[in-house]
Amino acid sequence: VQLQASGGGLVQAGGSLRLSCAASGRTSGRNSMGWFRQAPGKERLFVAAINRSGVHTYYSDSVKGRFTVSRDNTKNTVYLQMNSLKPEDTADYYCAARSEGGLRLGVSEYDYWGQGTQVTVSS
Repeated sequence: VQLQASGGGLVQAGGSLRLSCAASGRTSGRNSMGWFRQAPGKERLFVAAINRSGVHTYYSDSVKGRFTVSRDNTKNTVYLQMNSLKPEDTADYYCAARSEGGLRLGVSEYDYWGQGTQVTVSS
């Protein structure tokens, strides 16, 4: 599975961005997917996850109520809608895919990673 993340950019606090993650490959569209972020000098952290069908989602406490993960399996694409952005949301955002189903929070539980897209929120 190959993953291509896009949609990052510079936005003012309180603004919105939508990230996209396009998947390709033999099993794309049948993977549980996750979004992670990594600020400079810090570890990569879980943001959100969505199961294969898109029915079930899970969020970190820091983004719950502000971010929404969704997917369109006809387009093999997962989205992360980010609203009410804060300066502390500034990071490189990565999408990831699991070979198996289920919602998982750990970096090591994902098998495939995209290249990351940078999000900068100014105060």
